[in-house]
Amino acid sequence: MSFPPVVNINLQQGCGGGEVYTGFFLRALAAGGIASRLLTHPAATAWDTLAPGVPRMSAATAAAIPERLAAALRGQAPAWLVFHTPCAPAVTAALREQGHFVSVFAHMPLYGRDPSPLAACDLVVPVSAHVRDSARAAGLTRVYDAPMYGIADLRRRPGGDAAALVARTPYDWDRRKVRERVMGAVEPLLEPLRRRPAFRRAGGIALGIVSRLTPIKQFPLQFSLLAPVLARHPLFHLDVFGAGGYTSVRDLRRALAPIAGRVRFWGHQHDMPAVYAGIDYLLTGLPEKEALGLNVLEAQACGTPVLAVQAPPFTETVRADVSGLFYADPRTDAGASFEALLTRLERQPFRLDGARLEAHLAVFSEAAFAARVATLAAWVAGRMAGGGGRCDS
Repeated sequence: MSFPPVVNINLQQGCGGGEVYTGFFLRALAAGGIASRLLTHPAATAWDTLAPGVPRMSAATAAAIPERLAAALRGQAPAWLVFHTPCAPAVTAALREQGHFVSVFAHMPLYGRDPSPLAACDLVVPVSAHVRDSARAAGLTRVYDAPMYGIADLRRRPGGDAAALVARTPYDWDRRKVRERVMGAVEPLLEPLRRRPAFRRAGGIALGIVSRLTPIKQFPLQFSLLAPVLARHPLFHLDVFGAGGYTSVRDLRRALAPIAGRVRFWGHQHDMPAVYAGIDYLLTGLPEKEALGLNVLEAQACGTPVLAVQAPPFTETVRADVSGLFYADPRTDAGASFEALLTRLERQPFRLDGARLEAHLAVFSEAAFAARVATLAAWVAGRMAGGGGRCDS
């Protein structure tokens, strides 16, 4: 039986974890012999790197998708449409009326979020058990049971070059906001005057943030509690690799004021193995709004231990005393557990457990991901052919 047409849909114009995930989902489909196409925003520039060779079409808005697909798929069987970000329920309804099977990846937990864009789809595919449980708690019933864990994709990011790590702007301007559009237009004019020192390890113990500086990470809140603790431990310093909107960066700087002299901002980088080689421990953000944490998988694959709050999803992706160490949520103990962890690391560095780490990371390997995608695709094909079967079967 031939597989139905497959179209992946991602209208994000930037490049973050969701776009990286889209890229290796497309590769997994191809590895399983399933041809697919990609519908993107015409202004997106990352796909030549993330999805080379994948046939593409474009739509400037979600509302244009039904008409665009009707033209592109005319005369073909109904397709499996794979959304990598939710769209309006009305768009999903129009696509289902055309006969398509509409699935959507849930890249964010639904706690505190409107579930209606996901509820309109035929299938919600969670990227972690944490996201799956949040979807069910929100009342969604068409939720795929097996978490579609991602992989550590350490290839050079789009826009990268072969240069060493150098300081770049910490700002990723939000073009939807007037102030940030203006500041984003001015900043390139000042770029020739900016000092761009090359990265060098500082002395002591290097903690690192390797992440987009977005509200879901809750870094300002986290460091409002952890920075006073770090101030009492001068052996530690913090390198921040990532960029964010003006407010996110401003609020993080304010929270880090107690250790400002031991913090360096490096902006978004492209050579991820070099980034992880430059730090001793990866620090995650706060847990409940996080879906999975591809940076957590990347760090472990590069041999960099992870320090994380002991809560999902980090308890899914980090194995205690094998690939990292946990501490209690600082909102519950004002950072006392984190301070005990720092004291431990001052006395003796934590070393990864090689053999047990390999077994742990096998769950997040490209081969394991390809097998998960093959199982998902077979389930969808069966459902589209009129078969039964529960989402949690």
